[in-house]
Amino acid sequence: MAQILRQRVVASKQHLKTKIESHSHLSGWKLPKQTTTFADEGTWSNIDSDVTPLERRTWGSFEVAGFWFSDALNAQGWEGPASIIQGGLTWREALYLPLLGGLTDTIPLVLNGVIGAHYHIPFPVAIRASCGFYFARFAVIIRMATAMFWHAIQTWTGSLAMFQCIRAIWPSFLDIPNTIPESMGVTTNQMVAHLVFWSIQFPILLTPPHKLRWFFVFKIFIVLTVSTAVVIAMTKKANGVGRIWDQEYSISGSARSWRILNNYSSQCGGWATMATNIPDFTRYMKRKRGVGLQALMLPFINVLMAMYGTISTSCAKVVYGEFIWDPLELASHWHGPWGRCGAFFVGLCWIVAQIGTNLTANVVSCSNDMTNLFPKYINIRRGIMITTIISGWVMVPWKIVHSASSLLTFISSLSIFLAPIAALLAVDYWIVKKRNYDVPGLYRRRGRYRYHRGFNWRAVICFLVSVPPNLPGLANAVNSHIKLSPGILHIWDMNYLWGFGSTAVVYYTLNKFFPAKETLLDEPITEDVIYLNGFEYINDGVHDPSKTDKGIIEADVKAQAI
Repeated sequence: MAQILRQRVVASKQHLKTKIESHSHLSGWKLPKQTTTFADEGTWSNIDSDVTPLERRTWGSFEVAGFWFSDALNAQGWEGPASIIQGGLTWREALYLPLLGGLTDTIPLVLNGVIGAHYHIPFPVAIRASCGFYFARFAVIIRMATAMFWHAIQTWTGSLAMFQCIRAIWPSFLDIPNTIPESMGVTTNQMVAHLVFWSIQFPILLTPPHKLRWFFVFKIFIVLTVSTAVVIAMTKKANGVGRIWDQEYSISGSARSWRILNNYSSQCGGWATMATNIPDFTRYMKRKRGVGLQALMLPFINVLMAMYGTISTSCAKVVYGEFIWDPLELASHWHGPWGRCGAFFVGLCWIVAQIGTNLTANVVSCSNDMTNLFPKYINIRRGIMITTIISGWVMVPWKIVHSASSLLTFISSLSIFLAPIAALLAVDYWIVKKRNYDVPGLYRRRGRYRYHRGFNWRAVICFLVSVPPNLPGLANAVNSHIKLSPGILHIWDMNYLWGFGSTAVVYYTLNKFFPAKETLLDEPITEDVIYLNGFEYINDGVHDPSKTDKGIIEADVKAQAI
């Protein structure tokens, strides 16, 4: 036995030497191939697209809680009730709709989050089980485009927060002459603030996801502390909580009911992106137990931020004579030594908040998508660089925010594509596949999940059922001059529910009567057999038997008998 082990050690060392020699010929942007990958022979893969290594599975329940606090504590959550109240509803809907939306979103978040915690694979790989190897790329591209747009918007919000910090320290910053044409939608001092914020954010975004615990803790502390202080300060200035609570409905009857449903769908759609690619983060968990914390964190944070935003806005009406939903605009009214001190901390609060949201919701997700599409050249680190450069500069985020309200509506409405993706992922894993995946097969073009030429026709039909009925409503939302019948508009009013619900029902029904039997397993497959210089080894996609003698011997103990 000892002689056999020594032979295998020598063989594995020779294999490693061959790998190193081949790597030495790589040049430019090419990444080294992974020796532990499940990918087809001759194809590229890297550590960020493969099964998460054991040393990177560092997340526990605390990190999951911190992740959700980091993701949900942002300026958009503070401003969320604005559209609800301005749409003719009251503070009641501004509080309970975020709660209901958060509770609804936790369903796909928990269901799909388990996939990452179970198999430690990213979303672009997991979605292949339901869509097929090639059709999955459509879902990946949709998610990637959405992440880029939202990263641009969140980055610009962070730049406005930086503006408040700079002007609080140097009031003369406001007097810098503007040399940028008005048509650009940005001023010189705003551009300076954008450059400063982007430069600070860039190195933080490069932090690997499995090392983000410290940032989560810092963001939770500063955002909750400053937000609470703002509400207390505004309540003191207004000698109470204002009169927003006395506002009545400006619409009634069925119109009010449909408006409530429309705003409810918007609240659900706000987290449609995370509901699809949550495996990108839960893949770093040590065990599945902490995934359920999402069901508590998201609704709680949604209501907390909505309450803070509503109270401070109500007070702003008393103090400044107008409803101010934007916390950064609110801070811009604070002058004098103490006022500028407060503006600085509000700016710092939302700088940290926007960087955290960009980390958790945008750049890591977009980078995982890029890694899946271009594994030969892009890993998560490179993907983050590409994403933040394109979103921060090429996409001119200041023009998106200031001069393209219809584009903002369109970006928000991408949930009509993301809802069916989340439904496919959840129904396929829990009901159709009964939680049994062939993990090596997910990485192979002609593996178990190829379906017909890389396309699962069942998933294609689901998209044809769920997306087209929402397109007229999307067109009307972008351009109100397009007139539609009330029936079509009512489908749009419940766009997220329609997209998720119709996909879930149709996909289940098609698999019930026309199952893809080759993809159905009695138990999971998480490893396969590889042959190395005449020897047979177990490949689990994580351990590399060629790195150290100890690693080889441990792998040999697990090897099958020849």
